[in-house]
Formats: sequence, structure tokens, C-alpha cells
Amino acid sequence: MRKLLFLFICIVAFNDIQAQSESSIPPISGDNTVYNSGGIEVKPEFKGGLNKFYEYISKNYRTPEVPGLKGKLLISFVVEKDGSIADIKVLKDIGYGTAEEAIRLLKNCPKWTPAEQQGKKVRCSFMLPLNIQSAY
Repeated sequence: MRKLLFLFICIVAFNDIQAQSESSIPPISGDNTVYNSGGIEVKPEFKGGLNKFYEYISKNYRTPEVPGLKGKLLISFVVEKDGSIADIKVLKDIGYGTAEEAIRLLKNCPKWTPAEQQGKKVRCSFMLPLNIQSAY
């Protein structure tokens, strides 16, 4: 049985990592542009809000059984127009399967409410930092 001492979950403000002003948002043209959430009119949201997303991660993330494992993962992904998660990328990994576990969770994640720009659903990038600490 896996023991989990502590899982810090921290969602960085949508615009902290990839800030982008509203004036630089391209116009809606029906294409597959991925918008940065920094200037988007309606940001993507996990159904139930960020607290529910924290709960989902806490309940489902399986921390590897590695003594002294501690560190931060940084994952980027796109919330699609239908609310699904795509284009998952690991930007920072601490090893031992931690990134693979985060990817597994995101692939199985319930759909989000998609972002909107000019009244239309759009694809939008999202950054997820996870602080991990093993109980071993």
C-alpha cells in the first residue's frame, strides 16, 4: 500500500508563467489557436472550481515509494474547446515516475469548462505545478 505523507498542490495563477496582455490576443477565426490564459476573457475551469481540482489530485495521485523523495513538477497542458485535456508536457520532473503519474491523472481527468474569447469556446494553455513529498 502506498503511503502519502503530504501532497502539496499549487496552481499558479494563469498568467504568472505565461503572461499575455489582452491586446495581443489574436482574433477568433475558427482556427485551432491555443490561447494563453493571461488575457483570455473566460479562463478554463475544472468543474467545481480549483478546490475540486485539488481534491481530485489529492485523492488520485500515487506518490512513488521512494525514501526522501521531494520536489516540484511543472506540467503544461491545453484545455480543448470540449473541455478535454490535451498536449500534456512535462516541463520539470523530479524522476521516479512522478511525471508519468501526473500525466496519467491528467489523461483521466474529468472534462473542464473550456475557455471563451469573444463569446466562443477556444483552446487554452494551463500550467500545473505540483510539489511532491514522499512519506518514506
